[in-house]
Amino acid sequence: MALRISERIVLASQSPSRRMLLEQAGVDIEVIVSGADESVPKEYTPAETVECLARRKAEAVERLCPQRAIIAADSVVSIDGMIIGKPGDDVAARQTLRRLSGRTHKLYTGVCLSVRGKRQVFHQVTDVTFYELTDEEIAEYVSMGESTGRAGGYGIEGIGVILVKEISGDYPNIVGLPVAETLRRLRDML
Repeated sequence: MALRISERIVLASQSPSRRMLLEQAGVDIEVIVSGADESVPKEYTPAETVECLARRKAEAVERLCPQRAIIAADSVVSIDGMIIGKPGDDVAARQTLRRLSGRTHKLYTGVCLSVRGKRQVFHQVTDVTFYELTDEEIAEYVSMGESTGRAGGYGIEGIGVILVKEISGDYPNIVGLPVAETLRRLRDML
């Protein structure tokens, strides 16, 4: 099995972190944002949520380019069995980080691979433990702007790395895509 994928892959995500991860792995990608509806039933588990959203994104992009290989993904943070969304503003970001402070949360990423009519959907979970954060640390971090548009209100690939005490599982999954598993599955489909 070759380490590299020679075909140009469509990434159905506007996430700069996902793009960065795939480019670091040597994948030639084209970004096509799906515009898919991101609402899901409230009773969905975090795993069901990310798989549903990844599938929707892939299906939307399949209609635009049915003969291409597509990677679609979505991530959520969960604590106490509840999904923590992307904070809408700085106040919500501070509340989210306060809730995660000193605790372990789960980061779920769902992936849908689509290759010319064949589809695979899966998810991966990584446990992330935060240091106990002071209100000043939280306010300073939020003021840096990294909380915007981020599941859980932080980005581990940036300054947010200093919030994290420990992880258990796949690091790239926290960034936004379990790259190794994704590319191995995609190679098998191509």
